[in-house]
Amino acid sequence: MQIDRNTGLVLEGGGMRGVFTSGVLDAFMKHELYFHYTVAVSAGACNGLSYASRQPRRARISNIDMLTKYDYIGLRHLVTQGCIFDPELLYHRFPYELVPYDYDEYFRNCKRGDIFEMVVTNCQTGFAEYLSEASGDTNRLNELARASSSLPYVTKIIMIDGKPMLDGGIVDSIPVLRSIETGHETNVVVSTRNKGWRDTGRDHKQPKFIYRNYPRLRVALSRRIEAYNRQLDLVDELEEQGKILVIRPEKPVVVGRMEKDVDKLEALYEEGFMLGEKFVRENLPPFLQKKGAPDGMLSGED
Repeated sequence: MQIDRNTGLVLEGGGMRGVFTSGVLDAFMKHELYFHYTVAVSAGACNGLSYASRQPRRARISNIDMLTKYDYIGLRHLVTQGCIFDPELLYHRFPYELVPYDYDEYFRNCKRGDIFEMVVTNCQTGFAEYLSEASGDTNRLNELARASSSLPYVTKIIMIDGKPMLDGGIVDSIPVLRSIETGHETNVVVSTRNKGWRDTGRDHKQPKFIYRNYPRLRVALSRRIEAYNRQLDLVDELEEQGKILVIRPEKPVVVGRMEKDVDKLEALYEEGFMLGEKFVRENLPPFLQKKGAPDGMLSGED
């Protein structure tokens, strides 16, 4: 498969397993490898935003260094703020104060034609929506990332454009079909699961008192495992056909969705960075591996 200007980048979620994705993207940024179209979900959206603003290691600092300092995962945040991840810290203090986000660079790249879509689940319809923010509204951009990673049961529903939204991974955990449907026939997929992994759990019909005002959301939640395993099957099929390239952990993943063990997180990040470097070596011509892609190919500098 040849990587060119029209190749899409697809970022899976996975909670704290997303440190693998941040490692891959830091390797891409080291070589100035930027895709013009990215579609990302949940943790993939949060980590991908630092890639979209060209800020190497920002996601790593947020996920590992700041976790140690602020301990932002825990039941106390669920009790006090309605979210098991501290939303005030992550979506307000981090981007505006502690780990400043380069909004100017992000929106500058949007004006150049880059598209960064985040997947959310519409609680009313039970379907995925693919939203972006290119107008300059920093608060809406933050809220899109928050909604895309708002896990069911342990986070509040987030209102986006007057619609109730939750984690995009409920319906579309690996949005490769979205990328294909938007005209990107070839794609690079960053997955946070090992090859061959499947969820061996069982789906269960959701009781009516769960999200009582959103029956279609309950249907989506009742089919979540089946839908995810089908997507994993599709990724394997497209990979075998040579239509996508997949970067995934090669070592057994021991990081949980809400992992707080910094050593485990650091190891998974480093594996992601190593495999990102390997991807660049194997898939880009040598003259691009240090200088990045020239104008008109993958670089945002058009």
